[in-house]
Amino acid sequence: MINRIDINQRMSSIVIHNKTVYLCGQVATDKFADITTQTHTMLAEVDALLIQAGSQRDHILSATIYLKDMQDYDAMNHVWDNWLPQGHAPARACVQAAIAEPEYLVEVSVIAAVIA
Repeated sequence: MINRIDINQRMSSIVIHNKTVYLCGQVATDKFADITTQTHTMLAEVDALLIQAGSQRDHILSATIYLKDMQDYDAMNHVWDNWLPQGHAPARACVQAAIAEPEYLVEVSVIAAVIA
């Protein structure tokens, strides 16, 4: 069974299949904020969606981070490293990419396990 949550014509915010949670790309709540604030609020969105899906950040299996500019890599990582529970680092990729709305500096896509 596939469970889709918050569906529109283009995508679902959450898809759950075989006890695995797939989140759509998450961005900041304020696209005009600096990279630190954007990263904090983006990860708060991830937390909320994971909880809604029956998971949490220490169950993240994989994350793909998209940065508008790699010069923001260290600042983003500072927030990421403090947000992620020690000993629970997921498989991760971080790439520079053009984000759909140019004001956004960072976006993340997450796959996580459902809490048993």
